[in-house]
Amino acid sequence: MKVTVFVRPKAGILDPQGEAVGGSLRTLGFAVGGARVGRLVDLEVDATTADEARFQVEQMCEQLLANPLIESFEIEIEREAAA
Repeated sequence: MKVTVFVRPKAGILDPQGEAVGGSLRTLGFAVGGARVGRLVDLEVDATTADEARFQVEQMCEQLLANPLIESFEIEIEREAAA
């Protein structure tokens, strides 16, 4: 099952990379109020149901993919097309 995980800094957490990106975009003339930089992780998970896949990926996020003190994560499971 294909799963995408979005990992982002939590609100209120200092994001120097996001600040640099936002400043650079403003310097280039783009009107942005701010920018946050995160990570995207694409996974292929061995699971028979979406619930099972979500459980596995939540465990992965809590143990490795995200730092729960400063980052939040969002899981998106690709629904398989019906045959």
